[in-house]
This record gives sequence, structure tokens and C-alpha cells, in this order.
Amino acid sequence: MKRQRTDTSEVWPRMTRRAALLGTVQLGLMGVLGWRMKQLQIDQADQFRLLAEENRVNMRLMPPSRGLIFDRNGVPLATNEPVYRIVMVREAAGDPHEALARLAAVMPLEPEAIQATLDEMERVASFVPVTVKDRVSWDDVARVTANTPALPGITAEVGLSRHYPKGADTAHVVGYVGPISDYDLSQIEDPDPLFQIPKFQYGKTGVEAKLEEQLRGQAGAMRIEVNSVGRVMRELSRDEGAAGADIQLTVDANLQAYVEARMAGESAACVVIDCASGDLLAVGNAPSFDPNLFVRGISVADWTALNENIYRPLAAKAVQGAYPPGSTFKIATGLAALEAGVIDPNETVYCPGYTEVSGTRFHCWKKGGHGNVDYNDSLKYSCDCYYYEVAQRLGIEAMSQMARKLGVGVRHDVPMSAVAEGKAPDPAWKQAQFNDVWRVGDTVNASIGQGYVLATPLQLAVMTARVATGREVTPRLVKTVDGAEQPSGAGGPLGINENSLRRARASMFDVVNSDRGTAFRSRIEAEGMQMAGKTGTSQVRRITAEERARGVSKNEDLPWERRDHALWVNFAPYDNPRIAVAVVVEHGGGGSAVAAPIGRDVTLQALYNGFPPLEAYPAERREEMAQMQVRIRALMDGQPVPVFERA
Repeated sequence: MKRQRTDTSEVWPRMTRRAALLGTVQLGLMGVLGWRMKQLQIDQADQFRLLAEENRVNMRLMPPSRGLIFDRNGVPLATNEPVYRIVMVREAAGDPHEALARLAAVMPLEPEAIQATLDEMERVASFVPVTVKDRVSWDDVARVTANTPALPGITAEVGLSRHYPKGADTAHVVGYVGPISDYDLSQIEDPDPLFQIPKFQYGKTGVEAKLEEQLRGQAGAMRIEVNSVGRVMRELSRDEGAAGADIQLTVDANLQAYVEARMAGESAACVVIDCASGDLLAVGNAPSFDPNLFVRGISVADWTALNENIYRPLAAKAVQGAYPPGSTFKIATGLAALEAGVIDPNETVYCPGYTEVSGTRFHCWKKGGHGNVDYNDSLKYSCDCYYYEVAQRLGIEAMSQMARKLGVGVRHDVPMSAVAEGKAPDPAWKQAQFNDVWRVGDTVNASIGQGYVLATPLQLAVMTARVATGREVTPRLVKTVDGAEQPSGAGGPLGINENSLRRARASMFDVVNSDRGTAFRSRIEAEGMQMAGKTGTSQVRRITAEERARGVSKNEDLPWERRDHALWVNFAPYDNPRIAVAVVVEHGGGGSAVAAPIGRDVTLQALYNGFPPLEAYPAERREEMAQMQVRIRALMDGQPVPVFERA
């Protein structure tokens, strides 16, 4: 059978189109290959020549600039200062023992630093730079730089390190940073890549710890080219990352310094709160410590001295310390009784010096008693027996409910370390805590701020501000974050009858300004500056019947740790409250003798925004206060603070 002849006139166009398409594709591929060969052989020839000579490109994390911390007036409280350091990359240095030996021949290097570097290198990847020595001199930097060919993998760098200009004055508020530890890393669910950087500075306490994420910022990256001996040839690219947020606190650095100086020589705490906004103007703790010691790496001797000091300089007593509030708690007990209607303000209760409850005697602080006292007298004279009677009518639930409404037994949300909750106890709490029933004696004890009741100086300041204003004042420590104003702590109505609050304020005024008030010696004479307050003394030991029979030992005759705590709260001015103050002096003795004078002086300093005129003090105190002001000015100017010693 003959094959049918194909018509070439039909086939030829199809062949031509296919050939053209194939040729186009081939030409395109050849063009791409030619362009890529030109790029590799001509445009990037230098780069690949360096790589051929065993150069490599490294990526290094760049720590961002940590956010700054300021006081309410813009005074720096935490800054960054440039420092020189010597760093080493193990994969570029070779044998680390030999490399460190060569470095030790160039600059002073302690055996401890060598061992610490070797230990650190075991923990991190070989390409991660390890700090061999921090805060080195310019001479050391010059020697290392001059000997770079003999020190592969070892370079001098300039970085930023934290510095606290106000030192001990703001140590407990601002806190401090230190090298991040294995323990720190174990507490973090999703560690930041920055934490790979050895000795990366991480917030340990205070605002530095609580606002770590905002202050830290975001890491940058630097792409660098190094040769076969680790010398940096050039920087290829850089991403600066993002600096941390700047934080402005509500504290006033000058007032804070005054508070610290005024408490020098005591183991104490003082809180000053703005009644209008809830701003914490000062949060003082004594004794204090220099936070810069921790940034630089605290020595064993310094750590031991701080950690073993019985006056606990490392503790932020103003927020961590939970103390029996003593007679300052009578403010809460009295308001609860007025609100519940279990007392008439004009009704009198007889005080013979003790009250018998269920076969047990509960004593008043005044051995002979106060006689007949009404509500106003009960606060003015601080009569215990009055509150023993009130407590039995009132019950613990109403008392504790009022305490919590006033801010006692509530953990306030401030960015400081280990903020305590305190205790406003009730039967359910005791059952859960001790598997025991609540007894009437517990209620009687609680009515005068003893027994299970505990309060921090911060809570006592909040309580006083709420009584002064009738609002639910909430403490605020952070004023702005990167310029953005934070919510005010002014608060809404407290929900307590204004008549009850007026009676409480008037009685607190008489505590200070009546010649029979327990704080009369600490009054303010300046017109329009008068304050209202309440003294408190809380026992830390049980006084036995035998001791009462032979005479109760005076505080000054007891060892320091067995003496009573001295407490004081106040607000001022009385007619237009601007600030509230709380003071606790550990084992200070009587609140009227020790804590109230501190509160008065701090109040005047806050109201006058500086040292007040001597005319603001009672005439009999002016010479004493003139000498006090000279001493405090010297302390605020940086002269050594006396070591705490109490006979």
C-alpha cells in the first residue's frame, strides 16, 4: 500500500514556529547564564576572592540601647554609660586556653576572669562572643588592638552599661540590672535571642525587673566579614534594632533623697502619696545600698555584708514589709463601727486600763486607764479599751471588710519587687491557714492592729489618702512610658458615709493639734499647713503576766529585735489634703516619739518642695530642727550616711 505524500506547504509553517520557540528559549537560558556568570566573575569577584581565602561572613546580635528611667521632673535615675570590654569568639580564637594565655601577656587578667571565661565558653555556641573582661581602661584597649594579629578571635569593643546616678536613694524603687543567669532563663518561657549574649544586662529587681520587656528593646544585627584569623575586615550591613522605652516615674528625686537622709540611722520605711492622683512621690527604705555594685559584679565581701546585715538593706520594706499596724488600724476599726451603727460618736466607754474578755485581760497602753472616752477621745488618746468594746459589738467580718476597702490586706499593683498583700483576716482565713476557729479574743486583738492583722507602709499610706479624700485612691509609680501618660490613680467615690469620714478626720486632727493628743509634739505651726494623723506602736513580743506584775520592761532596756515597731500616718494640709504619709520604724519604740517626727518633717519637705522655714515647726523644736536641716543637707550632698546603731 502506498504512503500518502504529505503536503510540505502545510508542514513547513509548523516546523518554523517550533524552531523559533525553541531558539528563543535557548537564547533566554544562555542570556541568564551569561548574566549570572558576569555577576559571579566580575561584579562579585572581590567578595568571592575573599571567601576563597577562607574568609567568612558572621552575623552578630547587637544589644539595643536600654530605655532610660527618669523621675517626675526629668531627673535621670537610670542611664547608660559607654564602657570598653574585651571579647573573644572561640571558633576564631582556636584553643581558648592558649588564646587567654596570649591575652594575659598583653594586659592584666586575673585567674578568676580566665576561669569564668572558660566556663562561659562551655555554655554558649562557639560563634557567640564571650566577654573576657568588662570596664577595661583605654590603655588595655590600645594594647589589645595593637596586638590583634597575635590575638585571633579577641577584640576590644565599646558597649553600654547601666548606671544609677542617684545610687542608694532610689535603689529599691528603680532596682538594678545584672548578668542574666541560668535561673533567670529557667523562669522565661520564650527567651529573647539577646539572652544568648554573655553577661547581657537583665532587670533583677524593682522597676528594672517589672518593666524589663519595655526597657529592653529589640535586638539589632550586624553582618560582618572576618578573615581566617578572625580579624574583622569590614561591616557588610547593620540593623540597629529598636531602643527600649523610656520610663518616667512618679517619684520626686529630691524628696526621695530627703526621705532617705531623714531616716538615716534607722531601719525604716516611708511612703509619700499624692492624694489627688495616687502618685507615689517617695518610697523610702533605710538602710539602703548602692545598686551600681550589682551592675559591675558585686564582690563576695560586699554581698556578704549586705545579705547578713540584720537591718536588711536589700529589702524594700515600704512594699515588702508586712507589720502589725498597731493603733493606726484604729482608723479602720472606728470607721467600720460608725458605718455599721454599732456606736454613737458621743457615747462614752469607760477605760480602767484593761478589758476582761472570756477570762482574759486585754490591757490598754495606759496602765491607769483613760476613764470615760468617746469616739474623738479614743483616737486622740489612742485608748485601746474603747476599741476592745467596739470590736465585740462589730465583729471581725465588718472590720476586715472596711480594712480592705481602705487598701489594707490588698496587694497593690506597683512595679516593685515582692509587693506584699498584708492581712485583713477573717474566720475563713484562719480556718484555711491554721485549721482553727476564730475566737472573740482574735477580734479584740485585731481591733487595735495586733494579732493576725498585717499592713505594709504602702497600704497604710493608701488608707490615709482614702480617708483624707473619700476616694478610692490607687498608688501609681509609672507616670509615662515613652511619653504616653499612664492611667491616674485618683479613683472614684469610696462608698463611705461622708459624715463618718469627717469625724475620723477631725479626730486625727486632734491627735496632732490638741495639747493632749499623742502627737502634739510633732504638730505643724505654719498657717494652712496643719496635718492630721495617727500614731501607732505594735508589739513584736508577748508581755507575760509575770512581767506586768513586776513592771513592763521599757523598750530601751530590751535588745533591739524585741522592741516595739513605731508607726505613723498623716495627711496634710487638713483643709485641703495634698499628700498622705506613712512611716514605719522597725523596733523604734513609740510611734509618737520616733515615727511621728519623721512624718512631720517629710510632710513639710513635700509641701514646701524643699526645706521649710523654721517657723513651720513648734517654737520649742526650732533649734533642734535647724541642726537637723544642716545634717540632712550634708547627707543629701553625698557625705557618708551613719551606720545604723541603736543602743
